[in-house]
Amino acid sequence: MAILIAGLFVSAFLTASSGAAQTDRTASLIRIEGAIGPATADYVVRGIQSAETDGATLVILTLNTPGGLDTAMRTIVHAILASPVPVVGYVAPSGARAASAGTYILYATHIAAMAPGTNLGAATPVQVGGGFPGTGGSDNNDEDGETDADSDAAPSSSDKAISDAKAYIKSLAQLRNRNAEWAEQAVSEAASLTAVDALQEGVIDLIADNDSALLAQINGRSVELPEGQITLDTDGLTIVQVEPDWRTEFLSVITNPSVAYILFLIGIYGIVLEFYSPGIFIAGITGVICLLLALYAFQLLPVNYAGLALILVGLGLMVAEAFAPSFGALGLGGAVAFVLGSIMLIDSDTPEMEVSPVLIGSIAVVAAGSFFVTLYLLMRSRGRAVVTGQEEMLSSTAVVLDWSGGKGHVRVHGEVWQAVSTAPLRPGNTVEVSAIEGLTLTVSPLKREDQS
Repeated sequence: MAILIAGLFVSAFLTASSGAAQTDRTASLIRIEGAIGPATADYVVRGIQSAETDGATLVILTLNTPGGLDTAMRTIVHAILASPVPVVGYVAPSGARAASAGTYILYATHIAAMAPGTNLGAATPVQVGGGFPGTGGSDNNDEDGETDADSDAAPSSSDKAISDAKAYIKSLAQLRNRNAEWAEQAVSEAASLTAVDALQEGVIDLIADNDSALLAQINGRSVELPEGQITLDTDGLTIVQVEPDWRTEFLSVITNPSVAYILFLIGIYGIVLEFYSPGIFIAGITGVICLLLALYAFQLLPVNYAGLALILVGLGLMVAEAFAPSFGALGLGGAVAFVLGSIMLIDSDTPEMEVSPVLIGSIAVVAAGSFFVTLYLLMRSRGRAVVTGQEEMLSSTAVVLDWSGGKGHVRVHGEVWQAVSTAPLRPGNTVEVSAIEGLTLTVSPLKREDQS
């Protein structure tokens, strides 16, 4: 009897342990929302590492992105390919898209899924420096009837970018046994597909309405991991969302192109202000910190160095206007260079990864307004009479106090000065100061003064 009771307790314990283990099985949910940048890449890489550390069965990577930076996209793809935990790419919710860089990431995942009413594609790379390469380029030479002379020409940088992108996405398609032909069209022709068409074309593996339906459909599927092939067991998985940590939040702030642009300007103006008023240190320290943060952000962003140089030249010219007034030539040239450099600063086809035109316009208006106000005050001050210094004494009127032998003393502005003159004067005459030499004034009688 005792043995039977003990067996029942052991059986109950094992059942409870099995149930606890079953409920502890999780799937990590990582969300990519908006443009893909350095902060997004850091968040995804850390999320995949966290899933491995926590023993998650699966990683669900939801995508809703217009695209982003090539370097950030490749970092995410590398993390997915090296992940020991299966990664399921899921374009969701309905109305979402996985455009440009999102298409590459979806192709890299072990299982690709989409929600109804979503789309993917338009993965044409953008040439550094602006412009959309590849439209009517060498990829369609045969169809366009290109001449032999044209075909002998060296490939342009845009052709090289497209060839590299096509080879990259084709390799991902071949790795995951997906439609490689359409993948190349997405690059060379900016082709796009809806969820239904993508399933028919063999671009994705399934369509799921929500996360629960996704887990149900992938249960029992086999995926290839670096360690070998495994069969997914998603029955009873608990989905746990991976939240961005403080480092990701900090990166997302400073790598925002508009924020990096503002930090850069604060840094430059802070250092300039410190040179104007040395010894305060607050402006200098603030400027150095902001400038270092901006330079770190620029290291992670696709910065056009010609644009950065134009901004520096523009700021330098506007500062030079204050030291060497040129009646607006330096300041106006600096304002133009500043605006042009700001527009050229970030190379990206994704609006979210560019400096806000409103921000550029606002700063340009403020800078130009300050410059013109300074110029106006300068021009107005040139027309005013001098009220300080020796120059102010010239043309002032004085009263002769005593006079003898061509010299004497005069009173001007309530002060008594020594004076000399070639004209005969007598006490009480009103005279005009015509020159100053040391502490002696040269005076002459006023024309209206009757010296007789």
